[in-house]
Amino acid sequence: MTGTATRRAGAHAGPAWLVLSLVCACQFMVILDASIVNVALPSVRRDLGFTSTGLAWVVNGYLLTFAGFMLLGGRAADLFGHRRMLVAGLAVFSAASLAGGLATTPEVLVAARLVQGVGAAMLAPSTLAVINTGFTGEGARARAFGAWSASGGVGGMAGAIAGGAITTGLSWRWVFLINVPIGAVLVAVAVASLAGARAGRREPLDLAGAVTGTAGLAALIYGVMQGADHGWASPPVVVPAGAGLLLLAVFVVVEARFAARPMMPPRLFTIRRVAVGNGMLLLFGGIAMAMWYFTSLFMQNVLGYSALQAGLGQTPAAVAFVVIARSASSLLPRTGARLPVAIGCACFVAGFGWLAQAHVGTGYVAGVLGPTLLVAAGIGLTFPTLMAVATSGVPDGDAGIVGGLANTSVQVGGAVGLAVLATAAGARAAMEADGSSPAALAAGYDLVFLMAAGLGLAVALAGLLLPRERRP
Repeated sequence: MTGTATRRAGAHAGPAWLVLSLVCACQFMVILDASIVNVALPSVRRDLGFTSTGLAWVVNGYLLTFAGFMLLGGRAADLFGHRRMLVAGLAVFSAASLAGGLATTPEVLVAARLVQGVGAAMLAPSTLAVINTGFTGEGARARAFGAWSASGGVGGMAGAIAGGAITTGLSWRWVFLINVPIGAVLVAVAVASLAGARAGRREPLDLAGAVTGTAGLAALIYGVMQGADHGWASPPVVVPAGAGLLLLAVFVVVEARFAARPMMPPRLFTIRRVAVGNGMLLLFGGIAMAMWYFTSLFMQNVLGYSALQAGLGQTPAAVAFVVIARSASSLLPRTGARLPVAIGCACFVAGFGWLAQAHVGTGYVAGVLGPTLLVAAGIGLTFPTLMAVATSGVPDGDAGIVGGLANTSVQVGGAVGLAVLATAAGARAAMEADGSSPAALAAGYDLVFLMAAGLGLAVALAGLLLPRERRP
């Protein structure tokens, strides 16, 4: 850590290492809760009497409010203070976890997951704002983004394994209850280490922008989530997605023409790094879904692995991502963003092209381990780089909303990518004689991996728009 970064973090908060540990722990918890529930779902359904449709909302409810409220959470962090919003987010997240762990009906558990997502949407942009305002040196900020990205990778990796262990050894309820003591500790650390952080600025929240932006994102994501199950032209997709797009169009007009102090200032999109970085993060969301979600399904539905075996099968790739994300942070100050993005995209194209050759008789080492390590290396190089690019070069007073925008781009890209890729996989499998056989499913997943390779090429082309930067 550079001396500049240490002094800045110390002047505004506590020691730099403690501040960084705090934001990494918060990111770990947010990402962990997106995946840890998956393995526990059969037990949840049995104990609470969920229908198969309702059970999906234990996962989707969290993702919906997490993505939908991210912009609002980011702007609130700017207006009311990063420390205050981080502590409030931890409190909401922990309280919702307690309610979920004690739930006795499906409705209570889904409501708790919705509120949990709101807490996560308050937390995630606040952690990025703390990094942007507390670590001022380019090298220090890049290393902080590398650690932040790696902590999310550890959270995703730990989710499947921890969920299976907790559900088997204790109860599915502890998948939620474990957040309560962890959240209490993190609140104490935040109050102590961020005690001197900026208190925000005195100006009213843009209510019209907050309502239209949040409702528009939530409606759009909800509609997209229905695509794979109901068909893209069906009312459950067209009505909410259309309403969401209309509300987002109103949001853009309100922010550009009528809001005195807009929630999402249009001037931010005149910053080249912010505009291009967020566009690339949208594409990246689909790549991440293709990697973690569809390789897990391939191992389970084609190779016959259990959920826990599939989680363990992805562990080497997750470890590679964590290691490379930490290492990639040292490249950005010396080379700029273009080189790590170009290398990462080459890894995407090669890895997904390799995965697209997989079939029923594919062995793990040659058919899964090798290509997933390549793709994970690409994610480790590009994700922290793009997050650093998309959230830098803005005033401290906009750090929260820019962090919220970057996180929203990833989440929306992931939601749309999942829906489109799942639809493509299902349609390709249905073209086979037995659309539900492992061979037919393998054909669908192969198409997904080829589409993901195409997304990698698109990210590489978009990377040419990034500004050239080379620093000693």
